Amino acid sequence: MNELLNLRQVSAAYGEAAVLSGIDLAMNAGTATAVIGRNGVGKTTLLRTIIGLTRLTEGQILLNGSDIAALGAHQRARRGVGYVPQGRHVFPHLTVAENLQVGLSALEGRNLRDRAIPDSIFDLFPKLKDIAHRHAGYLSGGEQQQLAIGRALAGRPQLLLLDEPTEGVQPSIVQQIQHVLGRIRSELQVGIIIVEQNLDFAWSFADHFVVMQRGQVVRHGATAAIEANAISHLVHV
Repeated sequence: MNELLNLRQVSAAYGEAAVLSGIDLAMNAGTATAVIGRNGVGKTTLLRTIIGLTRLTEGQILLNGSDIAALGAHQRARRGVGYVPQGRHVFPHLTVAENLQVGLSALEGRNLRDRAIPDSIFDLFPKLKDIAHRHAGYLSGGEQQQLAIGRALAGRPQLLLLDEPTEGVQPSIVQQIQHVLGRIRSELQVGIIIVEQNLDFAWSFADHFVVMQRGQVVRHGATAAIEANAISHLVHV
């Protein structure tokens, strides 16, 4: 399998405050990695550093073998990094279709003729097609989460970063998102890094896990080698 992402001794900071220290993480295309740990250990910062929203102070971020550490977040998006932040952050005064069209901006600079919303998004999330003309601010939490993921997919990412996608989402939608992320990984061959407190959800499609403490990776391995409930004490505060 082709290596998609390689973090080498990545450190990051907010101002003068160091948050990440010496992070190593590698993954192949079409695989998923769950990032777990207690609140405040740097999991969200790790995603923000990969997408370029938090300042890298040391190390390399290699995407398909090229260092993207000097690129801005919009440039990384155009290289194929999609990001679904915690809290979804959809545009409430835009319709579902308009939110998805915003995601198409990540295609700028790519030699692609088709800039329409991909049919694959509506295949994965049929509900979005039914509510395409509804304003995002009137959607349920689960519908907004589907929209946030769909918006990231509109940019045709090679790597998809998700921060707590099940937070505030009703169980029936959680099951649907779980199924969709499995399809994104296996059918579209998109690499996934997910920060998630619901370990059963993450373990259902993730191939690997890393445990973070105080801004460092302290444990990693294959999800098939350990059950989620055996490692849950490292997550819950």
